[in-house]
Formats: sequence, structure tokens, C-alpha cells
Amino acid sequence: MRIDILTIFPEMFSALDSGVLGKALQRECLTVNVINIRDYSTDKHKRTDDYPFGGGLGMVMTVQPIYDCINAIDPNHNAKRIYMSPRGRTFSHEISLELSKEEWLILLCGSYEGIDERIIELCIDEEMSIGDYVLTGGELAAMVIVNAVSRHIDGVLGSKDSDLDESFSTGLLEYPQYTRPAEYMGLAVPEVLLNGNHAKINEWRQNMSEQITKERRPDLYKLYKETK
Repeated sequence: MRIDILTIFPEMFSALDSGVLGKALQRECLTVNVINIRDYSTDKHKRTDDYPFGGGLGMVMTVQPIYDCINAIDPNHNAKRIYMSPRGRTFSHEISLELSKEEWLILLCGSYEGIDERIIELCIDEEMSIGDYVLTGGELAAMVIVNAVSRHIDGVLGSKDSDLDESFSTGLLEYPQYTRPAEYMGLAVPEVLLNGNHAKINEWRQNMSEQITKERRPDLYKLYKETK
């Protein structure tokens, strides 16, 4: 998979070089390109924003640099183009699976008060949000999407089955995890996890997932029960 991220703050994406995703990029399990929109500005000062028509607070990102940037890297519109926006479809585990099946994603990060609406009309396939709150720009949202989507790509996680045993993969939140020591500050690991009986362990994990989901996300639990 190829993911191109369009931003005026490319330095923020150094975080992608760390951890599991950083190792996956080194192994070329996927390709992530961070592209500076300013490089495509025809303004002599490389400006990418201006005052909004009709007045109002803040600045709006202008059409020309974004339009030229998108069409320079994807002239035939082969990529799925997504704009990070609080008014878009809310990102979820299911959407991360859906996007992981794409060969090429372009993630456009807006800043300030957003982007000129004509970019959305001319260039964008879908707007997407990571939640009901507003960020100072789309960069963090893009990183969330890259991280979540990449986990479904072969070779990114240590085991091909790692992605099958996580929160939301079964419709439930994940069960508690423990490691050594078996006791710490008076708190002991549940005995069932120490006895080597994998059938009992799986039963315990399933029960804990259901219990935690019912307590913390009754909406998910209701959907889970309806689809069983």
C-alpha cells in the first residue's frame, strides 16, 4: 500500500518513524510519503492561506497549492483521496479494514479554519473525522488513520494473527493482559492464566471481554448480542 500525506507541517510526521510502524516502513511493508503543500505554492512567499470571503476569524487554506499538489502526484485520480475533517464520516475499526484494501490513499491535512471548499468539490473523494472534537490541523488525524490502517497490512505486525485478537476485531473490547511477575504489590495474576489449560484461558478471556464491553461500552455490547 502507498499512502501520501499532504500537509504544511511535514516535520510532525517524524513520529511515523518510531515503533512498529517505523520498522514496517523500513521493511517496505508499505510506503508513506509526506508531501509539503508549500512546495506547490506559486506565491512568492510560498503562502498557502488567505482571509476568508465574507469575513470571520482565522485564515483559510487556498485552492491553488492544494489543487496543484494533488494533481501533480495523482494526475489520473487513481488514489482514494481523503480530507481530514470534523464534518466527515467518523473513523472506526471497520473503516480501517475498508481502507486497508485500497492500493493508494491520499490524506489531505487542513489547517487554520480549514480549506477552500472548491478543493473538496474538485479533488476529494471523502471527508473523514476521528471524533467529535476539533484539532488545530489534520496531521494528528492522518497519523491515527495511517497507524490503524497499517496494522491490517501483511508484515506490519509481528504475527499475521495479531490483528485478529484486539479490541473491536470481534465486536468486543479486549480482555485484560498480564505478564511477569505473577504477583505485584498484593495483586495476583488470575490463576486461570497460569494453569496452561488453553480452553479455560480462552473461555476466561471471552467472558472478560463481554463483561468489560457490557460495563464500559453498552452500545457495542448491545450490537454484539444482536449480531450473535
